[in-house]
Amino acid sequence: MNDNQPPSPAGADEQPLRIALYPGTFDPITNGHINIIERGLQLFDRIIVTVAVNVQKTPLFTLEERLDMIRRCFPGSDRVAVGYTDGLIVDYALHKGAQTIIRGLRAVSDFDYEFQLALMNRRLERSVDTVFLMTGFRWIFISSSGIKNAARCKGKITGLVPEHVERALQEKFT
Repeated sequence: MNDNQPPSPAGADEQPLRIALYPGTFDPITNGHINIIERGLQLFDRIIVTVAVNVQKTPLFTLEERLDMIRRCFPGSDRVAVGYTDGLIVDYALHKGAQTIIRGLRAVSDFDYEFQLALMNRRLERSVDTVFLMTGFRWIFISSSGIKNAARCKGKITGLVPEHVERALQEKFT
């Protein structure tokens, strides 16, 4: 799927596509992220998984590696696109025709930070809403940072990330 294609315009009898952006660092993508995307697809016609380039973070994986890992999680899907931005998420959402930003929550401790982001995004662009989705209970303890730390220490991460991500982590820490 080409992420650079604009959304299809709705005909007279068609409803406009419900497009959402799911931004994050995805360093790396985890099964918790995938759970949010799969559940988001029950609410939206298309989700654009967006790697947000954050100059304040030093990712383990390059931007290209992260984009590739995400794409490999959704082969052949015409409902999941993958992109990136180094600018404002709300600007990228407008550029892609997305009306909603999806944010995942694991615990109450995530809420304060995510709520502040949502308020700032709302202040910057009132036409883009934020929707919070709780990750599935089995993934509530997973974070990319925790996964990387476990992999670095040769911990067993099987079942917490897709197999290709597990292999990529093993390669980074060999």
